[in-house]
Amino acid sequence: MLVLEGIRKIYPNGVHALERFTADIHLGEIVAIIGGSGCGKSTLLRAIAGLDRATSGTVTLDDIAISAPHAKSASSSRNPGCCPGSVLPTIIGFGLSELPADVRREKVARALARVGLTDKANAWPRELSGGQAQRVAIARALVPQPEVLLLDEPFSALDAFTRRDLQDHLLDLWADTRPTLVLVTHDVDEAVVLADRVFVMRPRPGRLFEEIKVNLARPRDRNSPLFDNFKRRVLTRTDRSLDRNVPDAEANPAPAKRCGGDISAPTHYIRHTFTSGREQ
Repeated sequence: MLVLEGIRKIYPNGVHALERFTADIHLGEIVAIIGGSGCGKSTLLRAIAGLDRATSGTVTLDDIAISAPHAKSASSSRNPGCCPGSVLPTIIGFGLSELPADVRREKVARALARVGLTDKANAWPRELSGGQAQRVAIARALVPQPEVLLLDEPFSALDAFTRRDLQDHLLDLWADTRPTLVLVTHDVDEAVVLADRVFVMRPRPGRLFEEIKVNLARPRDRNSPLFDNFKRRVLTRTDRSLDRNVPDAEANPAPAKRCGGDISAPTHYIRHTFTSGREQ
């Protein structure tokens, strides 16, 4: 289990990025983190990855404290960052250097096939489309078979059709080994189609506003009334998280309850500032 306990982050310049973020994330669970700019989403992800130590609070994975990058976790960002001077097998196999060469080649070949890029085995990064580059980034993160996969807006730079295709493809890849997956996104449709739970955060300082359990069976029908209801729910709570007139006590009336349960759906729908996965 991934346990976040009272995560607080204040940067040296005085920016208060996170305050008292606490959650339990279970093995094999998919969690989406959504919220306005400045609510500490990426800071939280970096703390989970061990890339940025929290000012106070702890991150533990299987009862092991995480304060530096860990072999059980892997990350993929919105910018794939493929090395321009290497072909794809070298890029995907970067984290497998300790394995024998034949084992490494087999794992890389399997990863390329799994993301549909076998015919690109000798390609250079500059020869890839945006969607293909993201497939490479995800394959590179998954090939060591991490227990936790962290994704920071991985599809934000892609067009709507490619983004939807890769969301479905990510779920197929996740189903192979079912790692715990924590995703930062601004796309409400993406959060609902992927996640078991959505953490809505509020800014300045970043903190949990509400947890929403998405109890829809997979594969999820994006056109169903139930799917649309969850989208409206996330949009409503995200909008209220940005309203300074809404106190934290109202946003989360049971603060003593550890993040991990369900919260009743709101009964009304108000304006929103986030993408809903369709043209506005």
